[in-house]
Amino acid sequence: MEIVEIKERTPLLLLQLLELWEKSVRATHLFLSDEEIGAIKGAVPAALKGIPHLIVAENEKIPAAFMGIDGQKLEMLFVSAEERGKGIGKKLLEYGIEKFAIRELAVNEDNPLAKEFYEHMGFEVFKRTDHDEQGNPYPLLYMKLHTCKGVMDHENAGKKY
Repeated sequence: MEIVEIKERTPLLLLQLLELWEKSVRATHLFLSDEEIGAIKGAVPAALKGIPHLIVAENEKIPAAFMGIDGQKLEMLFVSAEERGKGIGKKLLEYGIEKFAIRELAVNEDNPLAKEFYEHMGFEVFKRTDHDEQGNPYPLLYMKLHTCKGVMDHENAGKKY
């Protein structure tokens, strides 16, 4: 498994990530209908092109998971359905915390496994909304990294709390 920051977002890579995204969403976002997934899918390529930092976990040059980071906020993290439960999401998130100082994220309230994962990784809910950022009726939980849970603070690398 290799973690790579993607600079050149080729059509082939975008297609591979879109397929990975869709399979991941179908496995984890059970609250979305096929029509809703199709509607969201149309916006994914632009999001992948526009995210400042696109990080991909590859297995023999094939994407197994990816995340997008903007500032200190995790904007997206998707693991292929076949690779779920193998620690790839954890490795990506740890990489993002270490290299990009990720401190915040938002997760769908209706995706309890993702919420539990982020809590396990040291994030805590600080805000809830009834709608997602596009105005759809999917409650979001906003989470911040709680640096006192044994996670290294980026500004004090090497010191544990």
